[in-house]
Amino acid sequence: MVVNLKSMGLFGIDAFPVSVETDISKGIPSFDIVGLPDASIKEARDRVRAAICNCGFEFPKNKIIINLAPADIKKIGSIYDLPILISLLLASGAVSFDTENSAFIGELSLGGEVRSVDGVLPMAIEAKKRGCKTFYVPDTNAREGAVVKGLDVIPVKNIGQLMLHLKGKRPIPPSLPVQNTNEKIFTGLDFADVKGQFEAKRALEIAACGGHNVLLIGSPGTGKSMLAKRMPTILPDMTFEEMIETSKIHSIAGIIPHNTSLVTERPFRSPHHTVSAAGLTGGGSIPHPGEISLAHNGVLFLDELPEFNRNTMEILRQPIEDGTVTISRVNATLTYPCSIMIIAAMNPCPCGYFGHPTKKCTCSQKAVSQYLSRVSGPLLDRLDIHVEVPPLEFGEISSSEKSESSAEIKKRVDRVRKIQTERFRGTGILCNAAITPGLLNEVCPMDDSARSTLESSFDKMGLSGRAYDRILKVARTIADMDNCEVIKREHIFESIQFRTLDSKYWR
Repeated sequence: MVVNLKSMGLFGIDAFPVSVETDISKGIPSFDIVGLPDASIKEARDRVRAAICNCGFEFPKNKIIINLAPADIKKIGSIYDLPILISLLLASGAVSFDTENSAFIGELSLGGEVRSVDGVLPMAIEAKKRGCKTFYVPDTNAREGAVVKGLDVIPVKNIGQLMLHLKGKRPIPPSLPVQNTNEKIFTGLDFADVKGQFEAKRALEIAACGGHNVLLIGSPGTGKSMLAKRMPTILPDMTFEEMIETSKIHSIAGIIPHNTSLVTERPFRSPHHTVSAAGLTGGGSIPHPGEISLAHNGVLFLDELPEFNRNTMEILRQPIEDGTVTISRVNATLTYPCSIMIIAAMNPCPCGYFGHPTKKCTCSQKAVSQYLSRVSGPLLDRLDIHVEVPPLEFGEISSSEKSESSAEIKKRVDRVRKIQTERFRGTGILCNAAITPGLLNEVCPMDDSARSTLESSFDKMGLSGRAYDRILKVARTIADMDNCEVIKREHIFESIQFRTLDSKYWR
């Protein structure tokens, strides 16, 4: 007798249907799993055998073959334990119930408890697309999958509970989504706490309005990290589509908190400068998302930028341009989204006091040059806004006057983002930083004085084509903040001002 049970698998950020086909026949007792399973799936034989026996059932003493179809796609993980157990019980005649429109995933303990797995959200989305009406998942993952409308997500704690449900003796109610249960990671962070640094705050507001990348340069203790960590508090709220996209990536990585439905706050990832290239982009034999994908729709903060490995930094260049990162391995080539804002911070020299008004720099000119050269020109070109964070005076630090709050700044950011939403409706572009070359001239009209100013600056500063595009995009954002449809001279001037630090430090 052959039993066919539905399950799901993961390939990158997307899920695919898997049929768990079980055949029990006469012959020498054996238990084989085929269909390109990895080592963790082959180990399922021992977990399933122990779980069946410890839950009061008799393990079939026959020839057992489990096929995970389609057989040409490699299956990984322990998510097939539960469907293998259910299909074995059905094939052996130990139980009988209808599983026609149902799918199962879950890892088993030896005692029959159902343990959490990664990637439930994309698998629930795919199960709904494939016509499933019921999706049986581990209890701790149920809220995550419950956001998919039209699909009953059943939280399963153990095999005994599931058997009673399937027999109709003690039904398990479907899980319901829970909104905003994430721990507020930005609680207590507010721009009102930042003393002075008006130019830096202005730069970050412009960046938030247009989705631009920022480089903060300053001596130790000037507030670079403090400013960067408050960036998410002024970014616009995530749309439901962005929540789903971000939650899928976090679900695959297994970092969505248990009993949480969606990631509702923009991610803020701050990898240490010792992070490897694989840790940043993603890695593994079947690549998992790295830091730049985990920051999708949020902020990637790179503190002490020159301390990062040169190869690791250069890997950022292509994802910044494309908004995706492609990872190729022998077993698979996967593409993960990484639409991110990069906030980078660095000292001007190894000791940190090059150009400081009161403290003397102890570095040689050669040491300063070597330190700054760790940040390459192509990477620097992709950071739209360069801003210096100067040391504060005593009067600024000791002042009891509160600065403008994040809530007040966010209102202005939301207004500007709304302008961009209307401008780019139907194009797939969400903010000015993502303007394509084909649309640049159309959406960035300049008056004659602005064009003349940009032309003269382009020649004097020796700007690249990429720098020209990014100056224009930042100017477009500044014009939006002033409710101007046409970019004016003052908008170009301010945008160019944020590209002058490379001539101070790198030339």
